[in-house]
Amino acid sequence: MDNYGFLSILPPVIAIVLALRTKQVYVSLIAGIWLGWLIISDWNLLDGTIGTLEGFVNVFKSEGNTRTIMFSALVGSLLMFIQYSGGVQGFIIRINKMLTRLDAKQGGRSRVMVQLFAQLTGMLLFIETSISSLTVGTLYRPVFDKLKIPREKLAYIADATSAPSSILIPVNAWGAFIMGLLITQGIGNPLPTMAKALAFNFYPMLTILMVTVVILTKKDFGPMATAERRTRETGKLLNDNAKPMISDEITSMKMKEGVTPKSINMVLPLLVMIFMMPVTLIYTGWGEVTHFSTLFDHLVKAIGKGSGSSAVLYSVTTSLVVAMVLYRLQGIMKTKKMVDLTLKGISELMPLALLMMLAFSISDVCNHLGTGIYVAHFTEGIIAPQYLPALVFVISSFIAFSTGTSWGTFAIMMSIVVPMAEIHGVNLYLMIAATLGGGVFGDHCSPISDTTIISSMASASDHIDHVKTQLPYALLVGAVTAAIYLALGFVME
Repeated sequence: MDNYGFLSILPPVIAIVLALRTKQVYVSLIAGIWLGWLIISDWNLLDGTIGTLEGFVNVFKSEGNTRTIMFSALVGSLLMFIQYSGGVQGFIIRINKMLTRLDAKQGGRSRVMVQLFAQLTGMLLFIETSISSLTVGTLYRPVFDKLKIPREKLAYIADATSAPSSILIPVNAWGAFIMGLLITQGIGNPLPTMAKALAFNFYPMLTILMVTVVILTKKDFGPMATAERRTRETGKLLNDNAKPMISDEITSMKMKEGVTPKSINMVLPLLVMIFMMPVTLIYTGWGEVTHFSTLFDHLVKAIGKGSGSSAVLYSVTTSLVVAMVLYRLQGIMKTKKMVDLTLKGISELMPLALLMMLAFSISDVCNHLGTGIYVAHFTEGIIAPQYLPALVFVISSFIAFSTGTSWGTFAIMMSIVVPMAEIHGVNLYLMIAATLGGGVFGDHCSPISDTTIISSMASASDHIDHVKTQLPYALLVGAVTAAIYLALGFVME
């Protein structure tokens, strides 16, 4: 069958509700996955349990999943390297000097400026969401800690500037993927269509605006206001019962005694990782391009055809190699210490790798159950055309929230939205934008989204605390976006 009806939405919903209520993310995901395989096996306990275990194994049948998990583990090694080398301390010293020159003593201006720097960095790294959130968290966590800004705020800034920037400046794998989906729907020249749809993609625009307003006005609300008050009054960067996504072994690695702190020891490896993203996308996609007019056209199409999972793995590996050479030339560490730090960093991020595996597993279960298809078709054909843009936004949001993937949501919804716009006479660009914005909104809110997970990890924040503190901001922006689509549905009929 295409889907299991109402039962198909139970596993992701149960997993998300349990995670939010119990803060036991691993147990909640396993419960949702197990429930999904029980449904698929017609409630046979033995078959459902075996299906769950085989589902975990099947995650690694996907080369993309395996590369992403390896990337997540190797990030731990990179974080240990840059701290032990004195790179983090050097960066803190440089940022502090910069803030001093900007008259940081007046009215807490330093806190505002460093948050704006973090937001700008995230927006400039639009080439890939994981690299964006990872770099913002890694670069600015020590500075945020020094200025007594809660870890939850850093995770929010990292998360809210990654996917929104990537989809608004789609000269990356996001743009290539979206154009590919449009081509499958019979749109011969997808670039102009995507470009026109971007003008109506309000959620990412308003999300970036929201981050800027919150930083400049210093007006927080909901759990984030509580977190800010906690840090301001007690100096605690996390809740008492918080469980950071990275252990203290990684975030508190002391730099080697006698080493002069140099920001280059952190900045150079990270810049290499960022630079290698487009390079490796071109490399992996070059041979896949069969038709092109110019060298530039070949390069652009190669980026679109490139493997994102390969690119992040190759990039972080190259960054590690460069770091090793850099530190060896400076006499900071020898080969044995490099191997020890690499293995230690990987071991400390095993919990994150496990969480990524579980997130991929529940996504696979949702595909088997037809969760997205069921939700997408549930209200199709029973609502007036004027309400369709707002409805598409809401449905896309729910699918992305439940499955933790915006790209999967785009793939599910685009095949429904394009024909629906034509049949009902609704503005095509508005419908495409509602789909894209809804996917980013749901993904932004979802505790099982890879960008949410990586933002928590890079910021060393408690994962559920990150979800809870950013959720009110995302919901407010989502509600405003839905209202705009509702109004435009009547204006642009």
